Amino acid sequence: MRWLNIPNGLCVFRLALTPFIVLRILAIDFRGALWLLAIAGVTDALDGFLARKFNWTTRVGLVLDPIADKVLLGSTYLALGAADALPWWLVILVFGRDLLLLAGTALLMLITDRRNFPPSIWGKLSTALQILTGIWALITWVPDLLLGLTGFATAWSGIHYIVTVGRAASRHSSGDR
Repeated sequence: MRWLNIPNGLCVFRLALTPFIVLRILAIDFRGALWLLAIAGVTDALDGFLARKFNWTTRVGLVLDPIADKVLLGSTYLALGAADALPWWLVILVFGRDLLLLAGTALLMLITDRRNFPPSIWGKLSTALQILTGIWALITWVPDLLLGLTGFATAWSGIHYIVTVGRAASRHSSGDR
């Protein structure tokens, strides 16, 4: 079982932490949620580092890592919305963008032989702002400027993704690979 390695184990651990983070947020124990989220963040950084450093990259890991990230961030945002720590418009935007990314990726996998979907700079920026906003919401109130920047970056990265998927699908349909 080549897929069973330390980086993939860290991804599974991050997934397992997610319900406990959500429960802490819903119990309005933001300090406890913050500590668990920090541990999850360390596992995210560590799994990628180890996979690259020791060439422990697997096909399972290439799928599992972004799923673990999306489940963690999406669940955290839903819980923060339910706890009135983040506005629902932002929760829906973040969650909707992630659903769009999953649908677009599934579409490309169905119609092309493409299996590698590296994140764009806009996706990385959006995710970084979403994480910062989520952490800020667990520490104190979130400034409107940060909410706006996070919302804009999330929307822009979603638009960029739609354009990218459209181009890839168009190239495939025209026979240009």
